[in-house]
Amino acid sequence: MFTTLVAVIAALVLGHLAPSLMTALRDWRWYERWLAWLQAHAGQSASSRYGLALAIAPCVLLVASLQWLLDERLYGLPSLLFGVAVLALCWGPRDLDRDVEAVIDADDAGSRDVAIANMQSAGGSMRQDAPSLVEATVVDALRRWFAPLFWFLLLGPLGAVLYRLLALAVQGPAATQVAAASREGGSQVLALLEWPVAQLMTLTMALVGNFDTVFTTWRQSGGNRWALELGFLGRAARASVGVDLVEEADEARLEGLEPVDERYPELRDAMSLVWRMLLLWMALLALLVIAGWVG
Repeated sequence: MFTTLVAVIAALVLGHLAPSLMTALRDWRWYERWLAWLQAHAGQSASSRYGLALAIAPCVLLVASLQWLLDERLYGLPSLLFGVAVLALCWGPRDLDRDVEAVIDADDAGSRDVAIANMQSAGGSMRQDAPSLVEATVVDALRRWFAPLFWFLLLGPLGAVLYRLLALAVQGPAATQVAAASREGGSQVLALLEWPVAQLMTLTMALVGNFDTVFTTWRQSGGNRWALELGFLGRAARASVGVDLVEEADEARLEGLEPVDERYPELRDAMSLVWRMLLLWMALLALLVIAGWVG
């Protein structure tokens, strides 16, 4: 728990204090070359439904071996540093809040299109209307922040690496190096890894936002069914942001003020919602760490 908390803080701080350094370290082009090499030399095995296992297994086994070798050595310091490094590298690969700010601050159509494309790079709706950008923000938060954090918490560094490599092979630029059958099989495994994270994010969203609105939208969107679909997360985010904006406008009018006129208020509120969700997760981790120390 303590390692996870420190690793999350380090990933956030390093991403803001040394963005160019983290961008260089989070360069996954070597993985694209590895996938291309396998596709060219492994024949039918790399093109089968389970072909991605050939690409991911060696990397995960290497990380698992290091994780096991460093466990409980030198009072846990090497294990802590290794965990911090792995999660910092698997975080992202782009900083979500910076991408959102780039969309809001874009001054012309060309730069805005580039910023929106960067923000939508991890998935979600590809349209550019405000509700679609809200959905893309929350889906990106799942794939850039919450899913690596969740699997790091459960399995340690190997969990974060497993998720990131699979997500890159299915959703990222590396997907062009993967055969269609392998990508289809990987998509099903990725959905299996993301579904519990999306459920926990929706619960967190309800706790930090409007509980009734999120819960109702979650049920209407099929979130209460055992189906590996993530659509309920984006729709819950849209509903939560819409309610928050209406409440803020009503409060401003009651106080005799005009609602704030700004670009993409929905996007600002969506990013604020994501930050509140992450802070709640970190607060719960901190409580668990304190409880462990006290116990």
